[in-house]
Amino acid sequence: MEKIYDNAVDVKTLSSRSSTIQEGPRRLLRASVLGLGLLSVFLLAGLIGLAVHYHNSVGVRDQRINQLVDRLHCFMDKEKSCPEGWKKFGCSCYNISTEKASWEQSRDNCTARGAHLVIVDRKEEQEFISSMTKEYTWIGLSDREEEGTWKWVDGSPLNLTFWKETQPDNGAERTHGAYISPSAWWKDRSCRNHLPWICEKEA
Repeated sequence: MEKIYDNAVDVKTLSSRSSTIQEGPRRLLRASVLGLGLLSVFLLAGLIGLAVHYHNSVGVRDQRINQLVDRLHCFMDKEKSCPEGWKKFGCSCYNISTEKASWEQSRDNCTARGAHLVIVDRKEEQEFISSMTKEYTWIGLSDREEEGTWKWVDGSPLNLTFWKETQPDNGAERTHGAYISPSAWWKDRSCRNHLPWICEKEA
């Protein structure tokens, strides 16, 4: 009878050891599945980020290609001219105001004339408009939508800049417009300030 009892104890010990041995691979399997799950999540997040970056890059590239095609068409059509009081440079006509207004009023004035506040997208254009200015003059750049994020009036992002050192400094006011100085640098100022402005439209 004692032998039977001893055998039962041995069987219990063996079965507990067996369950402990089986538990080890189960834990390893769970850890592996969890690790693979986390890896899949990180991989998916990375792919989404890459897709967003690619989409934005393609959008900027396509916009630039369209600008170049438009410019090429303009240079091929030499007969285009500007209205009286406007100066032609490249494919655009430019007009500098004789009045002063806030950035928003300046933008609205240009829009009413079938134009927009000037968008500077190349160095030669920057030099041309700075030669027209005799004092601080509004251009079509602001951070009105989001503080510190500068965009042109057509919604395009800022790629080429001519900020003066330490600018933009985003003074006390929340929204700022950019202006060009006669020395050809850009600075920012509250949109409420009254300055002359430059309108631009296609020739």
